[in-house]
Amino acid sequence: MKAPATAPEDGGGSAAPTPGRPPVSLNRRRVRAGWLFASPALLVVAAVTVFPVVFSLVLSFWEVRLEYGGLRLGSPTLGHYEALLTHSEWYRALAFTLGFTVVSVTVELVLGTLTALVLERLGAARGWILALLLLPWALINVIAAQLWSYLFNGTYGAVSWLCEQLLGTQPDILGQPVPAMAAMVVVDVWKTTPFVAIVVLAGLMLLPGDVYEAAEIDGANAWTTFWQVTLPQLRPIVAIAVLFRILQAFGIFDLPFVLTQGGPGTATQSVAILGYRVLFQNLDFGGGAAVAVTTAVMVLACCLLFLRVFRAHVDEEGRA
Repeated sequence: MKAPATAPEDGGGSAAPTPGRPPVSLNRRRVRAGWLFASPALLVVAAVTVFPVVFSLVLSFWEVRLEYGGLRLGSPTLGHYEALLTHSEWYRALAFTLGFTVVSVTVELVLGTLTALVLERLGAARGWILALLLLPWALINVIAAQLWSYLFNGTYGAVSWLCEQLLGTQPDILGQPVPAMAAMVVVDVWKTTPFVAIVVLAGLMLLPGDVYEAAEIDGANAWTTFWQVTLPQLRPIVAIAVLFRILQAFGIFDLPFVLTQGGPGTATQSVAILGYRVLFQNLDFGGGAAVAVTTAVMVLACCLLFLRVFRAHVDEEGRA
């Protein structure tokens, strides 16, 4: 009589998979567990981000009127976008926003890089100087703008008094278009340059030291080392800093709103302030949504173009 066949023992002691059901790998279980734990946060992000974006997009194509008893939804229309793109106030706000973004981000990038290069060479004092540099960046934008509005005041401001002592005249800085625009750039550069400096400094501290030793052996001076060694390796870090600053500067609202309320006239009116006025002052909900959607599309297009140019430049260097 034959003895019944026994299944071979598993060296790992694990149970055999259920017949007709494929085994689930450990990595797949971890992925499922990760999605399960992340799902509450993803739902919150979708609620506070995706829903407002979709709602604004839909609202921009409808006539919405505020009447007694609530909002009244009219018929779908493209009139909000037609009115926006044919209105001179939109182009003035767009011109100010673009000019402010280009000038402020450029100045912050230069000053932030120079500050990071100086901080890299400091020793024990670096921590104290970093703490002092972070103070302007840590201030809330509204508080910083209010402080600078006192300094720029044409009657008792310290900047106006200094101009009177040096130039013999006491200008109304925030009451004239060009000085008001320059004041916006000065305040934004003062507040945000520490952010760029910290990002660039973090990139500098991660650079390998052997490339600098090789450059020193080759006889490269400090200027050549910066342009040929340091800057090419810092380009990804600089690109991240520039991208963040473009997003922040293009959506500027609180700084010009507190300093000049978009004035004098509409000289310092950004697209964000224009959207606020259309929505909350004119009670044009569809028009305000059209301003927001158009601005978001332009910012997204600028960021994608910037990333595409940067990636093409990196690929070209890699092939070289």
